[in-house]
Amino acid sequence: MEFESEDLSNASLAERLRDGGPHVFRECDLTQADLRGLSLFEAVFEACVLDRADFRRADLDGARFSGGGGSGPRFEDAELVDAVFTDVDLTSAKFGNALLTDAVFTGCRMIGAVLSGCRGTGYRFTGGNLSLADLTGCTLRGETIEDVRFDEANLSGCDLTKAVFLRSRLIGARLVETRFEGADLRGADLGEVDDTRLRALRGAVVSAEQAARILSERGLTVL
Repeated sequence: MEFESEDLSNASLAERLRDGGPHVFRECDLTQADLRGLSLFEAVFEACVLDRADFRRADLDGARFSGGGGSGPRFEDAELVDAVFTDVDLTSAKFGNALLTDAVFTGCRMIGAVLSGCRGTGYRFTGGNLSLADLTGCTLRGETIEDVRFDEANLSGCDLTKAVFLRSRLIGARLVETRFEGADLRGADLGEVDDTRLRALRGAVVSAEQAARILSERGLTVL
């Protein structure tokens, strides 16, 4: 079923989506729409308003979101295997306990998003803003993280083993029990590195320039 420029705000869509999919939504207003538990396998959402849209427990495997978005959409307990989000505003989105295996987030605004407790591996972030986001316990092991901001984000308990950071920022990020073994941070802006953060970065690879700055902050000069 296809929806084109429809106002679906505050609507419960269970009845309208009984027919087989995949469903297509183009430039629809889904503000506070109720899509809980629905089968949205390989659904397409193009430039839709997603303010507080409720996708909890929905099957969104293979779904494609592009453009649009809004504040506070809910994806808790949803299935998002192979889902793709491109240039979507996911500010304060909630992904708790969602299955994100091989999901891809490209160019997304995810300020204050909550991904703590999400399940799966292989999900990726490229060119996005995750400032103030909560990624507690997330697994980004071996991933290439490019052009992503994690300023003031909570990365506690994250597995970043052998991850590669390119043109990304970790300024003020919370790093309690974060794993950095073999991670390449040469392309990351680490911000100010105090002794606590330095211990948290144990096992990571940094550049000579970064190492010199860290030592300089401790009153040492590298010649």
